[in-house]
Amino acid sequence: MSSSSDFQQDRHSFSGSPQKWNDFELPGDTLYYRFTSDMSNTEWGYKFTVTAGHLGRFQTGFEILKQMLSEERVVPHLPLAKIWEWQVGVACRQTGHQRLKAIHLLLKIVQCSAQRDCDLTLLKPLWQLFTHMENNLCHDMTKPGILLPLHRALAELFFVTENRVTELGSLQEYLLALNTEDHLHRCTAQ
Repeated sequence: MSSSSDFQQDRHSFSGSPQKWNDFELPGDTLYYRFTSDMSNTEWGYKFTVTAGHLGRFQTGFEILKQMLSEERVVPHLPLAKIWEWQVGVACRQTGHQRLKAIHLLLKIVQCSAQRDCDLTLLKPLWQLFTHMENNLCHDMTKPGILLPLHRALAELFFVTENRVTELGSLQEYLLALNTEDHLHRCTAQ
């Protein structure tokens, strides 16, 4: 397999059992392959799966966006509202380390946004995740004081965000937007 028809660029050759095959990536939008049988076997051949390029792979996108958000002269030229909306969606869909990295970028965006660049009410699904984690922490006394990395990241995000909306004078609207009506009724009853 190669990225060129003459099989000279990005060439990968395989033979033998499937355990000898490894995943690999080819640059470009075309894959060339050649299958040659030695006729020593009556098996049907090999099967392989080709997946379209991962333009904007998570790690690459994370590193680029992190660097852009770190450059003070670049930030004013970024469409922060659109980046914020996209990044909140990424943080909600991802899991594990990718979710932590997405939350890290959300934190950077909140810290560098000049005014009401970000619709902070989009954080509602992450707020619900955070409150769920908080409630479970209160019930699990076997591990007092130990927070999971995701819990710590969300705590920091919401701490900084709350300070930001307080500075902007919109804390009440923010808190109302994040909480459900049922939760607000319970708080009022308490």
